[in-house]
Amino acid sequence: MTVARLTSLHRRRLREVWRSAGWPAQDIVEAELLAMGLLERLHDAAGRCTLRVTDAGIQTLAESAALNRAARSDHELLVEQVAQAQIREGRIAWRGLSLRARVVTEEGEGWQMAMPDVFSVRRTSVAAYLQPVVHEIKVRRADLLSDLRRPTKRAAYLDMAGAVVYVLAEGIGRAEDIPPECGVMEMRAGVLETLRPAPVRALPHEAGLPFPVWMALARATPVPMPESEQRRLGEELPSLPDDVQDQA
Repeated sequence: MTVARLTSLHRRRLREVWRSAGWPAQDIVEAELLAMGLLERLHDAAGRCTLRVTDAGIQTLAESAALNRAARSDHELLVEQVAQAQIREGRIAWRGLSLRARVVTEEGEGWQMAMPDVFSVRRTSVAAYLQPVVHEIKVRRADLLSDLRRPTKRAAYLDMAGAVVYVLAEGIGRAEDIPPECGVMEMRAGVLETLRPAPVRALPHEAGLPFPVWMALARATPVPMPESEQRRLGEELPSLPDDVQDQA
């Protein structure tokens, strides 16, 4: 007998049974979990059937939780590295913004909420030179593949940014996996390497960014500069990179 491979859907159902009274759904996911020995059926005196997570199922839940914590830590570390890289390039960066974007779907035009991992703009006083960029960070292949199946999310990013870049942990994907409208970077041995530059385009907004994005930035706090690069009151500010000076 061939036993199904444990997937995120199985893990989610296992958590649902663990948190609930264990009433059976009698679908294929439940059948596969029973066949794997991660669930078992119990019958009370009245003949009613409930489900119970077995000891093997509890071990699976604990292992999944540990993997999720590790993935979150890896994700947060890479987000911070990308944000600091943007700051070193003379940009202002934000993490975890919640932004509204206007997108066009099959049902028509509407609004979409998006939360880019890193959003950055140039330090400039000219709206046309802001060059807003979204960096989307992926450290697990399953998360990357799930994200690639959401074209509306990418459309939202492209509404608020002149360029979108996927930043991948080493080995989880190739540049060919990512849609051509996005750039691709990979973290290799602690160094961010560009696998494919992002196409850059000007946004059709008078103020350089959509108004909802400006409002979100006004409420948010940018990522601080590293302490070693911060200046005391009265000290001269560091020079911007040449390409930024030319356009400021």
